Amino acid sequence: MSNYSFDATLRTTDFGSAGSRRLVRAGKIPAVVYGHKLAPTHIVINAHAFAMSLSKLTESTLITLNIEGGDQKEVLVKNFQEDLLYDIIKHVDFYEVKRGEKLRTAVPIVIVGNPVGCRMGGILDAILHEIEVECLPKDLPSEIKVDVSGLELNTHISVSDIVVGEGVEILTSVKEVVAIVKALKEEVVEEDTDANAPAEVISEVNSADEGATE
Repeated sequence: MSNYSFDATLRTTDFGSAGSRRLVRAGKIPAVVYGHKLAPTHIVINAHAFAMSLSKLTESTLITLNIEGGDQKEVLVKNFQEDLLYDIIKHVDFYEVKRGEKLRTAVPIVIVGNPVGCRMGGILDAILHEIEVECLPKDLPSEIKVDVSGLELNTHISVSDIVVGEGVEILTSVKEVVAIVKALKEEVVEEDTDANAPAEVISEVNSADEGATE
């Protein structure tokens, strides 16, 4: 579980595009919390605090929102709108989770280790970067590490080889390949017989052609 938390205030005014722009200019981010068939809760969070943590947040990072008035919500970041030109976050969608109720989300895969096959001239190809899991919020991992140290040339690790904590069920197909070590193929250069033929051989061929023409 994550210790990330953000203070938030309820958004009761400044709705619409113009209102959102005013909030962004004031260093805030308009956001919405939805889930569990409840009416969405519109909030405002501090732009700097969120931006500083954004690079460390994933779809499986549990966040606590401390909303004015003493209300707390455990949420996941489901989506955010970014203005790349001005390097600002314009809006965030949070999904609320409930303790005691299972949730489904994607968890990033982190590859660790130096494969045996790479020391033999192979290359590691990481194919799968996240897997979908179902579990209680308390059991949700922030990441799943996959050790590829034992991979030899032309061998792979599948989802079926991944070990997760108790209470976590993997929903991604067990047949999906997570990573593979491939042997480098040597390029075979075909010789161009005409281009590489000795000059005297070419001369003989040309003479024969001229004789046939006469």
